[in-house]
Amino acid sequence: MILFELFIGFLKVGCFAFGGAYGAIPLIRDVVLSYGWLDDEMLTYMIAVSESTPGPIMVNMATYVGSSQAGFLGSLVATLAVVLPSFIIILLVTAILKAVLKNPYVRAVLRGLKPCMIGIILATGVYMIIRNGIVIQDSVLLVRPLILTLVLGAIYFGSGKTKKSGVSPILLICLSALAGIAAYGF
Repeated sequence: MILFELFIGFLKVGCFAFGGAYGAIPLIRDVVLSYGWLDDEMLTYMIAVSESTPGPIMVNMATYVGSSQAGFLGSLVATLAVVLPSFIIILLVTAILKAVLKNPYVRAVLRGLKPCMIGIILATGVYMIIRNGIVIQDSVLLVRPLILTLVLGAIYFGSGKTKKSGVSPILLICLSALAGIAAYGF
């Protein structure tokens, strides 16, 4: 039964995730929470781990959740389910690509999807920051070190220094790991 649930859950993610990895996070969150496979906090950690490991976030998340719920076979089923729709769609699109892209309605739909994806990604990011970065404990508002890290990153990237020299993704991962160790310890 769990293998069927993993297949259906991640097939939904594979079928309806538009906009790349970040656009898929809200859908992954809904599926994973609705089946009770992970809670919000664990999901946040797994998004961070999935983002820092090689490969697409949907595949990494499907593999992890499948493995945690049903072992190796679960990871295979979940991973297959999440990539199957894209594989089929790519096969179909390559067959009819030239004719479809000439259609002005298709171009209009694709242009309209871009701002929608930006809004979904932004809303998910803000939700996760508020949910995991701000805590009310004994009627006192506590701000976790996560917020400080985000503010420092926003100041650095907002300063425009990254446009001139560029920033290595490896450097960002290492700096984020150091910030996490400094804020939360081992």
